[in-house]
Amino acid sequence: MHKGVIYALMAAALFGASTPFAKLLLAKASPLSVAGILYLGSGLGLLLWYVLRAALARKTGGETVGLKRQDLPWLSGAVVAGGIAGPVLLMLGLSMTAASSAALLLNMEGVLTATLAWFVFRENFDRRIFIGMVLIIAAGILLSWEQIPVLGMPWGALAIIAACLCWAIDNNLTRKISASDAVQIAGIKGLVAGAVNVAIALAMGASFPETTTILATGVVGFCGYGLSLVMFVLALRHLGTARTGAYFSAAPFVGAVIALLMLGDRPSPLFWLAAILMAAGIWLHLTEHHEHAHEHEAMEHAHEHVHDEHHQHEHDFAWNGKQPHAHAHRHLPMVHAHAHYPDIHHRHGH
Repeated sequence: MHKGVIYALMAAALFGASTPFAKLLLAKASPLSVAGILYLGSGLGLLLWYVLRAALARKTGGETVGLKRQDLPWLSGAVVAGGIAGPVLLMLGLSMTAASSAALLLNMEGVLTATLAWFVFRENFDRRIFIGMVLIIAAGILLSWEQIPVLGMPWGALAIIAACLCWAIDNNLTRKISASDAVQIAGIKGLVAGAVNVAIALAMGASFPETTTILATGVVGFCGYGLSLVMFVLALRHLGTARTGAYFSAAPFVGAVIALLMLGDRPSPLFWLAAILMAAGIWLHLTEHHEHAHEHEAMEHAHEHVHDEHHQHEHDFAWNGKQPHAHAHRHLPMVHAHAHYPDIHHRHGH
């Protein structure tokens, strides 16, 4: 299995697994405060990881590729859209819309992510990938279908859809910098989103849990939001935005399975139908074979790599032969044919 697929499914599994645990934590605090603590747990945990890794790298001579100045506009846009506007719009929408309705509407993130990737950022897709995405999204809708209430006035629903659009923009902008340090990117996002959500909770007088619950929520946030986002960024690097979003759409199904085991929920016939649709959609993506002659233009960037067919370059520093390694390197123009995804080396037209 392609490692990008593994990263995407791990991201989905971690995020999906966090949902039943977050549901238990909601019994002890308000949704606003739980959301803030989850994000802060993500950001602070990744900050600690970043610091410890940097200290170890100084001792071992290892290297990571951090964000560069040219990455900052993309990162800023992603943080503003996904870390600030998205959570605020979601909370606004939840204040006017039942949570069960929001669960259905949140499936719009996958649709909007793929739509922007395909038609705005010109990411390649074919009929097989499109059908697979439709099946995965349909499965997510079915998982929420039994809980759909009457929406009433549409303002809350529109706010939630706007939040999904913000996260779709975030996903597509993050793809632009996915070759950079995934821990650094995810950590900044977590810290910003956590600070915003906690500030909103404090401003609205939301209740906060006791210290032990805060720590437990932070751990859930680190695993389900922090590590998940690191895996998501790595998947973006290898698969592109739409395909990563498709695999990540499996997260609600993972959460539902864990809820069955942990909370004793009983599956309905719709659950099993959703499982079949999800499996079919993922199978269509897993069995994709996209191969044609394509041209690589000259490119210079930095990311962790091994010396495969795309990385046949010399080093202008003393290299100890260790792979994978990270450094700035230049790709010479090349024309060849092989199976590939729209990763950081294959963002060409067709």
